[in-house]
Parts: sequence; structure tokens; C-alpha cells
Amino acid sequence: MNPLAPARALELDRVRAVALQARQHCIEMAARGGCFLGAALSCVDILAYLYTTYLRLSPERLEDPERDYLLLSKGHAVPALYGVLAALGYIPEERLHRHLQPEDAIYWHPNRSVPGVEFHFGSLGHGMAVALGIALECRLRRSPNRVVVLLGDGELNEGSVWEAALVAAAYRVEQLIAVVDRNRLQANMPTEELIPLEPIAEKFRAFGWGVLRVDGHDPTALHAAFSALPERPEHPSVIIADTVRGKGLPSMENRVDRWFCAIRPEELPALLAELHGGAAATLSSAGSAE
Repeated sequence: MNPLAPARALELDRVRAVALQARQHCIEMAARGGCFLGAALSCVDILAYLYTTYLRLSPERLEDPERDYLLLSKGHAVPALYGVLAALGYIPEERLHRHLQPEDAIYWHPNRSVPGVEFHFGSLGHGMAVALGIALECRLRRSPNRVVVLLGDGELNEGSVWEAALVAAAYRVEQLIAVVDRNRLQANMPTEELIPLEPIAEKFRAFGWGVLRVDGHDPTALHAAFSALPERPEHPSVIIADTVRGKGLPSMENRVDRWFCAIRPEELPALLAELHGGAAATLSSAGSAE
């Protein structure tokens, strides 16, 4: 895989702007019947980075046989994906206003009829195997596609994830990239209280994967990690992205009771003000650092 060019400040600003817009869409969807808001907000920055900078994909290339693939295995976080797709023009923003309406397919899990969605996902644990199959098919065609699968950390409880990981390493599927959204919460409890996952990095290395670990909310760190792929040549790679459930809304961050949220209409203005107030401070500090 070709190395990425160094990220410029303007490109990183675009990642942050898309992430902010996507977060607003997520919050607004939570006010239109509810959604898995906490789970979505933890992976918004990852998706914003991938779609603005890493993936060789655009609204005009959705059927290109050499396009890159993004598979959202943690399908309940689909508001983040739809928010990014709307922010970048893959789907009109007006479609998000029809969230959970019977005349549209914008609902709680990915639907292949929505432009930019590659596969239906609902029950957890299947994305790694689907991504592996796509990557193997691309390799058989000698096509350069990169296949990125975004997993939840609680999803790593599923044995099917590790079966696919074992096969991917055995067949040296370098085109396969897994990203683990490591927010340390699953449903209504911490991951380490249910089935301890650490040391995740060592587990993937033992399975033959290249492993990197980054701050999943820092576009500079994400760019550095994806630029370093493959971490282990001729092997699949995993990026463990340390994240925060509910990121962007301090009142909801790291809360076990904010996996799914149904926001009352009267709560929406205050939450949007909280989002944009925090984003302004983040952008200011990021600008001074760069």
C-alpha cells in the first residue's frame, strides 16, 4: 500500500469540521425517535478522518470496482456513518430528517439501499468475516482496494471475530484493516467487567496481525497511524483507537446509560449549544498546537 502524504493543517481542519457536522446530525437523529448516540459519538472522528482523507472513495465512485471499502460492523453506531455521509454529500441531509420514518431506510442499523453503505449489519461479530471475504475477492482480481472494518470493542467478545482474524493472518491479507473503537463500554457496563479484553494489542499480535494504538479522536494521530500501514508487511493490520463514549457532549461522556438516547425536543437546543461550545474550544487549542 502506498504511504499517505503528510497531513496539512487545512486537511485536519476539514476532518474536524466534518466530525462536528456529523455529531450534530447524530444528536438531531436522537431527537427524532432516539438512536445509539453514545456509541455513534465515540467513532465519529474515525469515520470523518477515513472519508475525508484515507478512503479512495467519493459520491461519484460508489460503484467503482477499485474503490476502498468501509464496513461498519458496529452497526448500531450508524448515525455516525450517516452523519458523515450527509456532511460529505453522499446523501442529502434532508434524508436524515426522515430518521425512523417508514418511507426511508434511515434507521438504527446500516441499510445497503443507502448510498455509501456497503453491507447490512445488525447482530455483532460478522463484520470482520465479511471484510475478509471482500478483501480476498479484491486480491483475486488483483485490485488495489483497501478494506476497512470498524469494530466495537465489546464486539470482540464474539468468537467469529477471532476466527476471521486467524484466517486473515494465515492468508496474509494485507488489504484488510480493522479499527477497534475502544471506548471501554458495551451496552450498559464497562467491557472489563463483563469479559476483560486487555491486552488487546498482544492478542492481535499473537494472531499474526500488525498492531498500532492511537487516540481515536485526534486526526493527526489517526493520520500518522494510517500512514504507517501496513504495520507488518504482507499481514492484516489493526488500529486500536482509544475513544470516549458520547465524545463531544461532556454531559454524556463515559456514561453507561448513554448507549441509546432518545432526546426530548426541548433538550435539543442545550445539547447543540454544548456541542458547539466544546468544539470551539477544541478547534482553538488544536489550531495553536499546529
